[in-house]
Amino acid sequence: MTGQSRRKSIHIGGFKHANPIPNACRIGNLVMSGVILGRDAAGVMPESLDAQCANMFAHMKATVEAAGGSTDDIIKMTVWLKDRTQRGPVNVEWLKMFPDEHSRPARHALPMDNMDGGALVQCDFTAVID
Repeated sequence: MTGQSRRKSIHIGGFKHANPIPNACRIGNLVMSGVILGRDAAGVMPESLDAQCANMFAHMKATVEAAGGSTDDIIKMTVWLKDRTQRGPVNVEWLKMFPDEHSRPARHALPMDNMDGGALVQCDFTAVID
């Protein structure tokens, strides 16, 4: 089996990277996403962190589902925030997606000053799909 046949690019409609990069990649049961921003379905970046977080989590769900899994398969999420003290909107969407405190992915929040296009938050994730 070649590397290309083992690796599967994951794409979701309506949320594409500006460069020729898939939304995620799967090899075997491992899925790793690229950066996920909070743009809306029309490609517009909302001004509020709340709206960006809601869109970002929706894109993450769509991406893991396009890879053949569900949000239950997400094992790690990394979040970059323009202002790391503003984790409230991230936590709101986090608790909606992962309400069971005994079954949540690991998460790491990092500061990032130089996000493009009005982004206030972005993330990536790793999932293991059985």
